[in-house]
Amino acid sequence: MTPAAAQTTGPAKDAAPDLAPAVRREPVIDIATGPPGGFPSEPREAPPPKVKHVPGGSERELRLDLFRGIALWLIFIDHLPPNILTWFTIRNYGFSDATEIFIFISGYTAAFVYGRAMQERGFVVASARILKRVWQIYVAHVFLFTIYLAEISYVANSFENPLYAEEMGILDFLKQPDVTIIQALLLKFRPVNMDVLPLYIVLMVFLPPILWLLQRKADLALGLSVMLYAITWEYDLALPAYPNGVWLFNPFAWQLLFVFGAWCALGGARRMARILSSRITLGISIAYLIFAFCVTLTWYMPQLSRFMPRLLEQWMYPINKTDLDVLRFAHFLALAAITVRFLHKDWPGLKSKWLRPLVLCGQHSLEIFCLGVFLAFAGHFVLAEVAGGAWMHFAVSVTGIVVMSTAAWVFSWYKRVADKSGSRAKIADQNADMAGGEL
Repeated sequence: MTPAAAQTTGPAKDAAPDLAPAVRREPVIDIATGPPGGFPSEPREAPPPKVKHVPGGSERELRLDLFRGIALWLIFIDHLPPNILTWFTIRNYGFSDATEIFIFISGYTAAFVYGRAMQERGFVVASARILKRVWQIYVAHVFLFTIYLAEISYVANSFENPLYAEEMGILDFLKQPDVTIIQALLLKFRPVNMDVLPLYIVLMVFLPPILWLLQRKADLALGLSVMLYAITWEYDLALPAYPNGVWLFNPFAWQLLFVFGAWCALGGARRMARILSSRITLGISIAYLIFAFCVTLTWYMPQLSRFMPRLLEQWMYPINKTDLDVLRFAHFLALAAITVRFLHKDWPGLKSKWLRPLVLCGQHSLEIFCLGVFLAFAGHFVLAEVAGGAWMHFAVSVTGIVVMSTAAWVFSWYKRVADKSGSRAKIADQNADMAGGEL
């Protein structure tokens, strides 16, 4: 594995994790229409209303869990050396990858959960909950960083192979551990595959004012987000990284997708329902996906590049992942429009036993993401030290997916047991800010 380039003409590897465990019962979140009934127009001191039962329906928006689980599997596979399963990841067929999926879902679910809390309990209480969640994610990042460094350092020293440390981007830690640890605590130093949690932390820190404005002037909030995105491209706004360079995921740019997801959750998607159901939208989306696929083919089959107009290449490249290139954003929108049109929330397949492992991974995505980071490096080690054939690649990939799915089942089982033995009312209150996940 090698660190992803800041600017690339091809697919990038990094993707974002889902960062919140699911609660046992939440109201339905419809991706296309937003939360049922919207939000109260006046803050209330009374306790939240009871969840209304939906006959024949699920109390979770399983599509969110499903796509979070899919993305987690894709992240793990993409972090391994190329293998057979790599060709099943979406980064090989277009401009976007699992990163866009996670950031959008993050903004959508965070706005739904914390927006409701802000309406019912006020700005201060909701902000406190958000900052509490930020602290939890920060602690998870620090633990992940520490254990990940220990894993890489142990393997590099045991097998006397410094290439592991260089490949995973921890040489500076081995040379100056004191300085590097401080920079890591400031979110400026990050080994390979650890760029997403810092991005999410920054986005969540600024969620309270974003939510406050979205609930009052949603279109204005989205417009300001677009303006910041444009300014970022015009003036190269970025956060510095240690020891050099900038953040792989620029928060000034990626906030657009996060805010867009929040805007959709607070009524934007409902207002776009007619556009999403239009045949014109469907045709444009399909045409754009075909165009992106054809361009992607030229990355893997250079002989096809002669069919690409020179002016088009000069306009397109480089396709910048760091600053969320417009082509990537548009590709995600096309995928989302088609998905919402054809995959309905009441599709029976969402409860299928075949999709259950994916759904469970999506519901426990923070734990599964962290586990996936360790498994990806372990798989890289096995392929480098034991064998690297196609079948070994396939076996490592499948083994990792099985371990992740098994861990998700264990987490789900333990949560059910804990919910039965504890006070349900207390758990519901403590976890209200985690309903449906946050990313």
